[in-house]
Amino acid sequence: MPTASHPPPDEPLRVSILRQGGYLIASIHTALDDGQLVRFRRDLLDQIGQHRSRGVIIDVAALDVIDSFACHTLRTITEVSRLRGAETVVVGIQPDVALAMVQLGLTLEDVLTALDLEEGMALLDQRLEESHGSQ
Repeated sequence: MPTASHPPPDEPLRVSILRQGGYLIASIHTALDDGQLVRFRRDLLDQIGQHRSRGVIIDVAALDVIDSFACHTLRTITEVSRLRGAETVVVGIQPDVALAMVQLGLTLEDVLTALDLEEGMALLDQRLEESHGSQ
């Protein structure tokens, strides 16, 4: 029997992952427990390979809390994505969430962040243009 922290594998994930050109945009619609975060990480990393994505945007605007496991998951996604050739930007961190993260000592070290989706796409465009210019 599934527990609250381990939903059945066929339960719909409360994240949408859309393809926009060479980018994937993952919007988290509601708080995810640890098991759902692991599933989200696996699904997103699989799609990076399937679509040969060059960039990933993770929109966390709907979250009113980002705990240590969520921070760890976002850092892991960023590192693995980079190893697979995709840059990652986290967008939409709410001011109260950012303040709580700082007070708790939680960081998104080495993770690109932007205010919103539009700024995140511009940042990815700039990073990819710089990387093509240096090759």
